[in-house]
Amino acid sequence: MSDPVLILGLLFVLALTAGMVDAIAGGGGLITVPALLWAGLPPIEALATNKAQGVFGTFAATVSFVRRGAIDLRRSALAVACTFAGAAFGALSVQVLSSDVLARLVPVLLIAFAIYFLVSPRVSDLRSRQRIGTIPFALSIGLTVGWYDGFFGPGTGTFFAIAFVALLGEGLRAATAHAKLLNFTSNLAALLLFSAGAKIAWDMALVMAVGQLIGGWIGAHLVLRHGTRLIRPVLVIVSLAISGKLLWAQIAG
Repeated sequence: MSDPVLILGLLFVLALTAGMVDAIAGGGGLITVPALLWAGLPPIEALATNKAQGVFGTFAATVSFVRRGAIDLRRSALAVACTFAGAAFGALSVQVLSSDVLARLVPVLLIAFAIYFLVSPRVSDLRSRQRIGTIPFALSIGLTVGWYDGFFGPGTGTFFAIAFVALLGEGLRAATAHAKLLNFTSNLAALLLFSAGAKIAWDMALVMAVGQLIGGWIGAHLVLRHGTRLIRPVLVIVSLAISGKLLWAQIAG
């Protein structure tokens, strides 16, 4: 396909879909990265462009959650700072380290999460017992998952959400909202570090950004309206889809 207008139109639709899915369960990059590669971008340029457009979707979802009072910004401040630092370091690390180990490990973790969400009776919109404080949470999850997003990326929103549920005892709706705040933070940090050494295709990024803004807004409102009934199955589907994609890449490679 060589028609640039048609390519941009398809990228817009895919970005809108990705923004909506990402706001609900994470995993939007599963749609947008292959789309950018399909559009003809080299891998590094595709990854940088994906971060550029993805920031808008996570921003739209985060703003929607904040406006509805679903995010406690004061309580999240340290986690945001740690996530930014972790993602920035991850974006630097990817330039010197191999991602092969993570590519093998992540599918196993995501499949385990999918099973957990399927069978666990305690995953709901209600709070449960908190296992660690907000400071240890910020230092452990913010730094490590932030680093992971800057370094590799697939499933970041899912990792954040499960951490909020399992460690802070958040209900799934609140966990999804706070996960989106941290995911926006890690996207922004990775973009700032990553784009310095990679060319961004701004024509594609800006068109997709509009789709991401719309999709992120829609997805956030669906989360607030439907809660666990929507988030739980989408989290399972996204986790399995990302796992399948990564496992297939290992087999095909």
